[in-house]
Amino acid sequence: MAGNESIPIQVIREEERLDVTQDEASLDQTSRPFESARTRACVLLGSAILQLPIWGFAMSYGVFQEFYSDNWTLQGSRSLTGIIGTTSNGVMYLSMPFLFALFTRRWARKRRTAACCGVILTCLSFLLSSFSTNVWHLVVTQGVMAAFGCALIYSPTTLSLGEWFRTSNRAVAYGVVLSCKNIVGSACPFLLRGLLDHFGFRLTLRAWTVMVAGTSILAIFLIPTHPSSLSWDSHRSRKIPWQFLRHQTFYIYSVAIILQSSGYGIPQTYLNTYAHEVTLLSQTSATLLLTIFNLPGIVSSSFFGYLSDNKRFPLSATTTTSISALSSALSAFLFWGLTSQGSMALLVLFSLTFGFFAGGYSATWGGVINEMEREAAQRNEAIDTGMVYGLLNGARGIGYVSGGLAGVPLLKAGSVSSVGGFGYGSSYGPLIIFTGLSTVFGGVGVLWEGRKLLRFV
Repeated sequence: MAGNESIPIQVIREEERLDVTQDEASLDQTSRPFESARTRACVLLGSAILQLPIWGFAMSYGVFQEFYSDNWTLQGSRSLTGIIGTTSNGVMYLSMPFLFALFTRRWARKRRTAACCGVILTCLSFLLSSFSTNVWHLVVTQGVMAAFGCALIYSPTTLSLGEWFRTSNRAVAYGVVLSCKNIVGSACPFLLRGLLDHFGFRLTLRAWTVMVAGTSILAIFLIPTHPSSLSWDSHRSRKIPWQFLRHQTFYIYSVAIILQSSGYGIPQTYLNTYAHEVTLLSQTSATLLLTIFNLPGIVSSSFFGYLSDNKRFPLSATTTTSISALSSALSAFLFWGLTSQGSMALLVLFSLTFGFFAGGYSATWGGVINEMEREAAQRNEAIDTGMVYGLLNGARGIGYVSGGLAGVPLLKAGSVSSVGGFGYGSSYGPLIIFTGLSTVFGGVGVLWEGRKLLRFV
């Protein structure tokens, strides 16, 4: 009886799938004349330019953290500035699942308007932060308001990028944009460091406001919404299948992402200050470390994406996430933890290795989604991979915020008592240990996989 009951369900799902496929095919045929090479080039150029206003501040916040530490003029606890960078990343990633869902179909016509509102909010936030007199002003304006504004720019424009490259070279398009993001993360620290040294943080934030406004408005109008989204009838859109929330695999990898992200944001925030205060490096050398930290991301994402999709020697999601997590933890424990005064070489080695292995962790999510797709197919269930990807970004945001909140008390604890020699004996010792432990648990899927294997022993 159970077997007979599954037949009509399968037929209905197959008919729905065919209907949606036919609808999408007809939309592609209708919109094909609009998909000129010139339009796609403009979309790609606009998406590449947007990486500067969206990620430039978040990926370079360590420079501001160092400046605040050396030139404190605000009221409130100086240590609170440590949560701004991680909170900024957290708010951005936490917003993405909701914003992607809003602008996928029903509000597709409002994408450009929403992105422009994001520009206004971001510029207003940075402008207000330049008038800050208390540290909580920076937390609210830079860590929350500006971050949400950047997410409001990122979500609708990224959806349009994926739609314009739906039928050809989508992977190449995303690869180009991701490379531009890491180029921004490598160049902006020097740009912002120079502005801070010459003009101070208030004029620097106002100059950054002008750069955000100029580059964002130009780029947004280079990215039109795809005709297929504009012509989609909202009442015909499919309901999101939530069956994947009943399976443990989703939660195992979500927890792993939260743990890995909580440690990944710590070096981005504190590495510059550590290099200047503990290893006594110059400000230029400390800024160089942040650039070196972001550089490997240009190639590591492609590398881990290749490992996840490699057809000749396929690796499971468990394996790829574990390679990234374990290697990142070893880098933190062996290179960052063993640094001492003047040990520039070890910090460079840490920046390169941790930046490569931890920076490529999010590229393993493709393998995670593939694994969840296979499980859904085995259970004869539908799955919306876009929604899954959005929720994984949300988990990353939780990790960033958690790491930022944990960093302040850990730094205070390190200033009271040391935990050994070298870097471990400094006030940053607890932060180093936290970074290593949290990133190693990003490979918690190994434990889950081992548990499943034991069932067959």
